[in-house]
Amino acid sequence: MSSTSIATPIREHIGQSGQAGEADSDDKLYRKVSWHIIPFLFLCYVISFLDRINIGFAQLQMKHDLGFSDAMYGLGAAVFYIGYVVCEVPSNLLLAKFGARKTFVRIMSLWGIASVGMMLVSTPYQFYALRFMLGVFEAGFFPGIVLYLTYWYPATRRAAVMSVFFAGVAIAGVLGGLISGWIMRDMAGVAGMFGWQWMFAIEGAPAIILAGAAYFYLDDSPADAKWLNSREKSQLIARLDGENDGMQRHANHSFAGALRNPKVYLFAFIYFALTCASLTLNFWMPLMIRDFGVKDVVQISLYTAIPNAIGAIGVILIARRSDRKAERRRHFAFCTIGGAIAMSLLTLHLPSLFLMLAILSLAAVLIFAALPIFWAVPPSYLSGNAAAGGIALISSVGITSGIVSPWVIGQIKANTGNMDGALYLLTGLLVLSGLALLAGVKDKS
Repeated sequence: MSSTSIATPIREHIGQSGQAGEADSDDKLYRKVSWHIIPFLFLCYVISFLDRINIGFAQLQMKHDLGFSDAMYGLGAAVFYIGYVVCEVPSNLLLAKFGARKTFVRIMSLWGIASVGMMLVSTPYQFYALRFMLGVFEAGFFPGIVLYLTYWYPATRRAAVMSVFFAGVAIAGVLGGLISGWIMRDMAGVAGMFGWQWMFAIEGAPAIILAGAAYFYLDDSPADAKWLNSREKSQLIARLDGENDGMQRHANHSFAGALRNPKVYLFAFIYFALTCASLTLNFWMPLMIRDFGVKDVVQISLYTAIPNAIGAIGVILIARRSDRKAERRRHFAFCTIGGAIAMSLLTLHLPSLFLMLAILSLAAVLIFAALPIFWAVPPSYLSGNAAAGGIALISSVGITSGIVSPWVIGQIKANTGNMDGALYLLTGLLVLSGLALLAGVKDKS
């Protein structure tokens, strides 16, 4: 994906305003904000997701080299999400208390150490322990980004901004495809280490470096930003205060209030269904492409770059349209139901590699694009401590899909010899998530 494509949403996440001069002033200010904070956070998020999904590439060699069974490997992949779920809400509450800068430094440095430590794994229990710790350490990074962006951007600009990060998910898949396969093949045997050991070492180290940079580069809020003048700070704070005033009718302000808000649990279910599908693409895509008839590990890695690259572009374009139209529900339903249809078409097992990759790419575009549209909605119903804890609660309940889906898909694949049953199950969940958002929320964001 070109730098121009990444930069486009940063330049163009422009909302509607009553006065043209005021709109131009806002647009100029938000471009300045975006160019300062988004590229850095984007890079951090790409690295975080790369360190999360490279386990999917490692399995092409790691199981054989260490003698792990499919069940052992599936458990190790899932245990990450146990640590993630347990620590996600506390981490976001700590961010609200101590600030984004210190929180992101802690998260990135610790997950980088754990990711590099994966190169030392030699037994199943070491594998389980490090995967669990990686989940504990990384917990709070994504919901922290969601919360952090609410400190800078009003709701009308968030889908396009969030799309940059979900494009990062796809780009991590591209990088994983291009880099992981090369490392595992061409560095195998260097210094007496397996290729997957080099992969964990090389792909985990950047998080530690970025943690140090975050301490000096990030600001906790607009009021702390030395790169903004006093007029710009006041303008940003006024826009956000005005939006918060308009939310008083429906927002819960305490974490206890968020726990009593039925919308939080509706959002958690929707996110659970959506992440079941997106994590399936992230984790199982290399094996799905192998089932298309591609056997070489580097070719598999290269082919995974195609759906992810197309998905990155689609995420940005669809989210920009959602912001421009100020509409979430129908855009989300289009993406989830369309993604469900594409998932079901994968069960046709067409003999053409081109057609199967095209269907997989369509699924990736629509499913990945649904993510930023979804995350533009919950902050409209939450503020104060409810935003910190509620966003993390939605994310942590939803991300239990990372525990459930690998096990369920593994069981289906073991018992049937293919993923067709799992794909049909994901089809149903995606349709339900689209219908749930259509029925459960109003067009207020």
